[in-house]
Amino acid sequence: MELDELREMSPEDLRVKERESREEVFRLKLKLRTNQLDNPAGYRRARRELARIKTVITEKLLAAPAGAAPKVSDAATS
Repeated sequence: MELDELREMSPEDLRVKERESREEVFRLKLKLRTNQLDNPAGYRRARRELARIKTVITEKLLAAPAGAAPKVSDAATS
């Protein structure tokens, strides 16, 4: 997914996307460690995608006005 597409998403959608990406990274890591992964580049791609999503979430948290900021604890623990 492109960075511009991620920046257009709402914080709730980004959290859902982050959860999905974390699950994908976990599955790929498990396959990689058990030698069942055919293409190790997929694991690297998934990790980078997760990092992009987390970066956009952080950008949105920092850009939000003080009164309208979403829960920081949700983003920090996810």
